[in-house]
Amino acid sequence: MQSRRSFLKKAGFFAMAISAPRFLVAREKQSKPDIVLFISDDHGWADSGAYGDKYVRTPNIDRLARESMRFTHAFAASPLCSPSRCVIETGLMPHRNGAHKFGTPIRNDIRTMPEYFKAMGYYTAHIGKFHHNPRKRFPYDFIHGSESKAAPFLAGYDKPKPLLLVVCTHPPHTPWIKNTTYDPDKITLPPNYVDTPETRGDRANYYSDVTRMDGILGGVLDAVDKRGDKADTLFVYTSDQGANWPFEKWCLYDGGLRVPFIVRRPGKIARGGTTGAMVSFADILPTIIDAAGGERPKDIDGRSFMGVLEGKTKTHRKVVFGTHTGNDNGGPGIANHCPARTVRTATHRYILNLEPDRTFTTHITGCRKGPHHLPFWASWIAKAKTDAKAEKIVHAYQHRPGEELYDLASDPHEMHNLADSPEQSKLLDSMRKVLAEWCKQQNDTVAWKHLTKTRAANDNK
Repeated sequence: MQSRRSFLKKAGFFAMAISAPRFLVAREKQSKPDIVLFISDDHGWADSGAYGDKYVRTPNIDRLARESMRFTHAFAASPLCSPSRCVIETGLMPHRNGAHKFGTPIRNDIRTMPEYFKAMGYYTAHIGKFHHNPRKRFPYDFIHGSESKAAPFLAGYDKPKPLLLVVCTHPPHTPWIKNTTYDPDKITLPPNYVDTPETRGDRANYYSDVTRMDGILGGVLDAVDKRGDKADTLFVYTSDQGANWPFEKWCLYDGGLRVPFIVRRPGKIARGGTTGAMVSFADILPTIIDAAGGERPKDIDGRSFMGVLEGKTKTHRKVVFGTHTGNDNGGPGIANHCPARTVRTATHRYILNLEPDRTFTTHITGCRKGPHHLPFWASWIAKAKTDAKAEKIVHAYQHRPGEELYDLASDPHEMHNLADSPEQSKLLDSMRKVLAEWCKQQNDTVAWKHLTKTRAANDNK
């Protein structure tokens, strides 16, 4: 006969199960972690307290960094939204997945993130901005509404399946909200900006939008924590590419490709850790598949950096690559078509500009009205007429040489091109060779042929 103590113990457990939130009951059935991938839009890698900005207010990014591993050398594969995001979703670089130009569709014969995770038993959901084509190839459960829906969705999630949730914010993409709290005069501008009142005013608006995005992130973090399964959630914060400023978005410099990247999983990833391991957006998919206990895909460009997260290794990649084709939306004077390729090591960056005779135009330079118009550019043009430094910066932004080479240790903002320096000729050619071999492997025949001719011409000098 069952003892009274045993009966009461079982009865108490049964009562707890009935009264407990449904997600706690579901949690007992799953061994795989929930995964939340939070992607902001056009957030510069250095523009948060966690990454060294002493003025912008990002309490939630900073809080996440204290609880996570912070990457200092994470890189997007493209400085443009839809090509960049398609790399995250496929683990394939832009020319291999097909979506190397803004809005172009991925190839039909490749798999996407929700397809991989559905096969592993996950429920997959997407909230907020979506920039992938065609939509049917990304079979998420799309939660209608803005990114503000993410926190309540998480609070109410009660399915027995583990969750893969992708949250994509609009801020800090333009149009930026009007600044009401930042003092423009207290902002420290990068050395490759032209210092004008309009620049500072737009920068304050941008900071305001960064803070707005940070608040959305905070709500999602709170929702994860309040569910009581913080330790069972792999949380990733990043941005799709650099901010909408000159030499950043649309450009293959660190400003365009280097991104904030923070990963949290209590008990599995060290709190407050920082790593200089170089990782690419192509590596995100195999890494989170690895974390979920799935089999890593063998036919993609990405490689899992789980060893870095677990503290087993301090390095991942020796080089990272980036490509840019452009986008034609916006009309004459705004359309951006300046194709380029790049390879970056821990110390240097090489850029091949395929059409150096074309004037570099973007929404920054050509958008003269409407919500995406930024007043600072006209002020740069005006100042360049009388100020030699401003003239040099404006010219450098709109006119790119055929090749660029930068020493990142001495020139982190990539302002001093060493491609014509005789002392750098061996390094230049070695980086050309590395990029050429990669372009050939990627079936990027236009860039590969261009690099082959360039190397041959230099060999004959």
